[in-house]
Amino acid sequence: MTDLRKAAVLLMSLPQDEAAQVMGKLSAKQVELVSVEIAKIGLISGEDQEIAIKDFAEASPASIGAGSGGLEVAKNLVEKALGRNASPTIESVRQQIEAMPFGFLQKVDSQNLLTFIMDEHPQTIALILSHLQPSQAADVISGLPSDRQLAVVRRVATMGQTNPEIIHEVEKGLEHRMASVMSQQFENAGGVEAVAEILNVTDRATERSLLENLAQEDPDLVEEIRRLMFVFDDIAKFSAKDIQTVLKNVESSQLAMALKGASEDLKQKILGNMSSRAADMLREEMEYLGPVRLSAVEQVQQQIVDIIRRLEDAGEITVNAGDEVEEFIQ
Repeated sequence: MTDLRKAAVLLMSLPQDEAAQVMGKLSAKQVELVSVEIAKIGLISGEDQEIAIKDFAEASPASIGAGSGGLEVAKNLVEKALGRNASPTIESVRQQIEAMPFGFLQKVDSQNLLTFIMDEHPQTIALILSHLQPSQAADVISGLPSDRQLAVVRRVATMGQTNPEIIHEVEKGLEHRMASVMSQQFENAGGVEAVAEILNVTDRATERSLLENLAQEDPDLVEEIRRLMFVFDDIAKFSAKDIQTVLKNVESSQLAMALKGASEDLKQKILGNMSSRAADMLREEMEYLGPVRLSAVEQVQQQIVDIIRRLEDAGEITVNAGDEVEEFIQ
């Protein structure tokens, strides 16, 4: 990776507010350069994150977020970093991205793109995909029939230098055909996340009834909803008694890994509900783990969330919806 790409990856790995603070210390030209790089990058791999972080700072893995780029991410960072002076830099970044071959596809949904290029020759599809962000290209490839997937991937792998006139011809032809789609604005509504948010503020009896009935038709959907209704950081809202119940049912190795990506408040709340000796041992185990991949941390956190849900179903703990206060009767 170039130094510029490493800087972009590092900023994408930080929470946006922190990344904006870092960018605020750069010159306007440096902000523009790194913003263009962020806009060009899609999702970033854990390996790229590790390389960038090791090279630039002794960063705690707990501060690493899910890394993703794109024009919108770059725009948000520039606005936070430069404030009122952001407009010229944002416009320059946008123009540079759109001037790249197939840059207009940054604003196109992968499924819409797939519809327009599905019947193209594999060589044409390969040419288009080679100019997309890896995550966007992966979405398109996954939607192709298996035989065409192989043909396209083979051509991408063997593609060398391409005549700029051919690239321009294919780009303009595709842009013309997709003009109607690009001129429309779509808004996402509904989805599993919306259901989870609604049920999070629904009374417990209604929530249970709905999920139990839905589970008879689609148990996988119910599991997905339940996972979104409660996340690992919500443990911080638990009472001391419930936290201690969770600790009895979770292996120390799981807890050590999960807390690597937790907030400081949650770490202190967990440690505060352990004996001094157990807390010291957990701290040592966390230090012994060293740097860990975000995906590994999230996987273990989800395992603990699943354990919490089982404890809730068994009536051993109470997971209140949102900030709902549990009512007691005499």
